[in-house]
Amino acid sequence: MTPSISAEDEAVELAADLIRIDTTNTGDPATVVGEREAAEYVAAKLTEVGYEIEMVESGAARRDNVFARLPGADRSRGALLVHGHLDVVPADPSEWSVHPFSGAIQDGCLWGRGAVDMKDMVGMTLAVARRFKRDGVVPPRDLVFAFLADEEAGGKYGAGWLVEHRPDLFAGCTEAVGEVGGFSLTLPDRQGDPTRFYLIEAAEKGMAWMRLRARGKAGHGSFLHEDNAVTTLAEAVARLGNHRFPIVLTDTVRELLDTISEVTGLEFPLDDLEGSVRKLGPLSRIVGATVRDTANPTMLSAGYKANVIPSTAEAVVDCRVLPGREAAFEREVDELLGPDVTREWVTHLPAMQTSFEGDLVEAMGAALRAEDPDARAVPYMLSGGTDGKHFEEKLGVRCFGFAPLRLPPELDFASMFHGVDERVPVESLRFGARVLDRFLRTC
Repeated sequence: MTPSISAEDEAVELAADLIRIDTTNTGDPATVVGEREAAEYVAAKLTEVGYEIEMVESGAARRDNVFARLPGADRSRGALLVHGHLDVVPADPSEWSVHPFSGAIQDGCLWGRGAVDMKDMVGMTLAVARRFKRDGVVPPRDLVFAFLADEEAGGKYGAGWLVEHRPDLFAGCTEAVGEVGGFSLTLPDRQGDPTRFYLIEAAEKGMAWMRLRARGKAGHGSFLHEDNAVTTLAEAVARLGNHRFPIVLTDTVRELLDTISEVTGLEFPLDDLEGSVRKLGPLSRIVGATVRDTANPTMLSAGYKANVIPSTAEAVVDCRVLPGREAAFEREVDELLGPDVTREWVTHLPAMQTSFEGDLVEAMGAALRAEDPDARAVPYMLSGGTDGKHFEEKLGVRCFGFAPLRLPPELDFASMFHGVDERVPVESLRFGARVLDRFLRTC
């Protein structure tokens, strides 16, 4: 009998193949590329080992998603959804050391757009799903594997469309694991020995992209103007962009900081929380963004000619809101904008938070410790957003981020997300495939 191919052996190859498929999501459906080709690749790999797959177009041409279900030993238990997205954000090859869609392996890393967001996890998931089917593995519960479109633009043509129009694809799913969690953070303990904390996402800030609009009186650029829409908008945008919302310590962030403090002796006093969070190194950018709401102006639009005062001016603001803070956040925003600027939500997805306890959490921790005996699983909040928002809001699924990676302590992992020279260490990817394999056998 031919020995089974291990998931870790396949994961790197599959992730590299997926990176080579340019799945750039610009946010404009007219210029999105590659999602269908990536979905067809995934579908072929699943079909090859015997899965019955369903490939679904989600609300627009070539926005394709792939689903496969592996029956478990106890069909009465809720199914576990294992999801990943196939799209990536744009990349400018002129800025990179290697071509962003080369899938190159050099200096011990797999390079390319999507290496950490999130074709590494898609490669691991696909490798484990293939091994289970080849080996006849029966997991404890049903596993639903979902490979999705359009996450990078909020999921309108992906998870958002699917939960509205095809909820049957998620039948029986009560819990889910997806991206941006399970990666290691190395800190010295009280004796100075390195301790690896594995941050599992148990919460996400809400994602709200807001359009602002000011109206004024159009006129000639040479005249005096007291009712200039551009000036009104610019002043409001500056007030909002310079504002600092209050620090709020949620249950998830508190548990993370308390656990790190207990093990390392580091202190995180409330009167200098942002300063003390910097002790976490490069990861402080992620954790620091989860202690207060943010509203960052990202786009401005006004006018059509240098000597014409326009009647309208618009801006787009990227807002990220802590769980339980939405009403207070909106009140503060309205006070800052004033009566002459209106706002509307372009994209509005709520925050989510779940408790860090239960059998699934225990299974994640046990799988990590089996591969790294010194692993310490801790919860954290993601400052961004994932498809999990759609699954929790519309289907009531309890969602976690668990794409396990044991990372070199010196790697600036936070900068890899949407950054230039995005890459993941090959050994981290192999580690993650082993952990995911163990986890899905015991979940």
